[in-house]
Amino acid sequence: MGEQVFPMIPATGNAAYWIMIPVFLLMLGGMLLVGFSLRAAKNTEFILAGGSLQIKGDIYARKIPAEKIRWSEARKVDLQNEPALKPSYKTVGTAMPGYNAGWFRLKNGSKALLALTDKSSVVYIPTTEDYSILLSVADPEAFLAAARR
Repeated sequence: MGEQVFPMIPATGNAAYWIMIPVFLLMLGGMLLVGFSLRAAKNTEFILAGGSLQIKGDIYARKIPAEKIRWSEARKVDLQNEPALKPSYKTVGTAMPGYNAGWFRLKNGSKALLALTDKSSVVYIPTTEDYSILLSVADPEAFLAAARR
């Protein structure tokens, strides 16, 4: 007796398709978010105007008013030499190799808004609020000089 093939009874309705739509949308959203973050890792800017700081180009973009920034305490840091200021864990943000952005807790337990690509050349900016700001700025000395003017 030869081989016999018996097909399965086809599923009725389109339940499988309806389940896949939200899964597909979530995957698409995740891919768009990763793509946006990769773009932001190369194009984020820090704008100084009247003592205020604007972070532009990322999901966590915002403008911090001058009265909330303690420019006199801002300084350039190397996170390898100041482990207390290293990001410990992400609360709401992007954490990819070579790029950290958003809200993080630091090793010292404090909250910080990050836009980091290079952890050896970081500008640390304390605020009057319950957080600090850590930025990878191309020219930290020029940035701090401009901020203090």
